Amino acid sequence: MSITSKIVCMTFKRGDDKRDAGLTTPEDICRFDDIQYGPDKRWNLLDVYRPKGLDGKAPVIVSVHGGGWVYGDKERYQYYCMSLAQQGFAVVNYTYGLAPKFKFPSQLEDANRVFAWVLANAERFGFDTKHVFAVGDSAGAHLLGLYSCLCTNLDYAAQFAFQPPKGFAPAAVCLNCGTYEIKIEKKRDLTARLMADLLPGKGTPEEMRQISVLQHVTAQFPPALVMTCEGDFLAQEAPGMVEKLKSVGVPVVYRYYGDKEHVLGHVFHCNVRSEDAAQCNRDECDYFRSFC
Repeated sequence: MSITSKIVCMTFKRGDDKRDAGLTTPEDICRFDDIQYGPDKRWNLLDVYRPKGLDGKAPVIVSVHGGGWVYGDKERYQYYCMSLAQQGFAVVNYTYGLAPKFKFPSQLEDANRVFAWVLANAERFGFDTKHVFAVGDSAGAHLLGLYSCLCTNLDYAAQFAFQPPKGFAPAAVCLNCGTYEIKIEKKRDLTARLMADLLPGKGTPEEMRQISVLQHVTAQFPPALVMTCEGDFLAQEAPGMVEKLKSVGVPVVYRYYGDKEHVLGHVFHCNVRSEDAAQCNRDECDYFRSFC
């Protein structure tokens, strides 16, 4: 792992520890923890959260966590994910293999395993497989964007040794504070060092094209809500994704939260103590409900 990636991990962990200090599982949530969805006993684990008292099948939200491809796990996203479950969803919160130990496309293969697991375990956990949605933030939005391309672009899917479940694509996605066209400006900048950890070839032109969401979007891409905010260091990425989706005819909703007098910051929606986060997450759950 590069020094840059180590700094990213330390910085993100410090912020997450402060954000989640003292939080506990809400009393109205039933949780099923540490379920193995793939071959790796450490990295291929997921949790399922459901509202207590919710009978029958529930629409599903799969969460793809952020962390610059080098940081994060389901524990860091449990409170955010349970706040979504409180709004009437079964939420699947999973850990995937991080760079540099796991090189791309390992992260996409783990995502594929999770969605296949959801379909295979619908009866056990009461999943409504006609309404499987997904959220991703930051690097997780990038991975979710690529996975959505994998499900809806046959030419793109042909580049990988694994394939999505036949006929499957998320019913709709929310892409939060994400990156969709990664560019290396200088050999030693932050992006270059992260790509060197993530990609087997450290960021060859072919690899950079392969990990560009914008390059692989088609008209079959799932309906999407693209979110960013004031103070998000990736805010400039969202309009390009919105325009790309519009250009191919994909239904898209754009949301921008905060303003110059009310700066929110990158992935503000993960802070369940914040009313701004609560509003954003209500909006996204309402968006998903519009497809049910």
